[in-house]
Amino acid sequence: MSKSAKLIVVLLAGIWLLITLYPFIFMLQTSMKTNMEYFTSSVWAFPENISLDNYLTAMNSGFIRFYLNSLFVTISSLVIIIISASMAAYMIAKIDFKLSNSVFSFFLAGMMIPIHITLIPVYKMTQTMGLYDKLTGLIGPYVAFSLPISIFILTGFIAEIPRELEEAAYIDGANIFQIFTKIIFPLIKPAVSTVAIYNLVLLWNEFIYALVLISNPDKWNLTLGLWNFQGQYGTNVPMVMTGVMLSVLPLLLFYIFLQEKVIKGMTAGAVKG
Repeated sequence: MSKSAKLIVVLLAGIWLLITLYPFIFMLQTSMKTNMEYFTSSVWAFPENISLDNYLTAMNSGFIRFYLNSLFVTISSLVIIIISASMAAYMIAKIDFKLSNSVFSFFLAGMMIPIHITLIPVYKMTQTMGLYDKLTGLIGPYVAFSLPISIFILTGFIAEIPRELEEAAYIDGANIFQIFTKIIFPLIKPAVSTVAIYNLVLLWNEFIYALVLISNPDKWNLTLGLWNFQGQYGTNVPMVMTGVMLSVLPLLLFYIFLQEKVIKGMTAGAVKG
């Protein structure tokens, strides 16, 4: 590639970086303004005096509790999703049985079901099981609607693993559980990271199930808390921006630290030697 072409690529990348990064800069600078300053100065201006009062107010308004609730539900759901999806994908991809294609198709069909048509059945089921208005009542629906795409992704990765590795392990006396935990699962860690981050974003931002299944403010997750926060401070734009920044910050940090694993997971298997 010539120097001029490289310069154009770098320039375009820089422009794209500004386009994608500026919304976060705008939210950050607005969240550090007072409401009076926001309405009396330019919307695009940086704050005259940087203040964290909005963040202290937001944290004292229950955001810590919302964070803890979201962390509990999200992490619990992710653990179940990763374990269940990886084991199901291994069964479908590597264990020969007559219904493997039917089982795989059954899971794929789950990707076609709109979430909104399940709200009433899930609500009734949750009430019957005594899980209404409990954080644990969110885990079941979250896992159920995350499994199809997770199994779809992991099955493709596991299918690419050579059978010779499993046969060698069988010869050495390993059972099916040892093969899965010692050989298969370590090899699909890039795919597992991709599945984890993909589901993390969806579950962290999930709103409709939480709205239907949770009514106690002490059990609200972050999206419900942010919804109420926006209603409470609807005319205070800097406070609303503060709430939005607090809600997206964990996802940004998580992605920054694991972006390499996501890229590896998305590109693994694309090039075969």
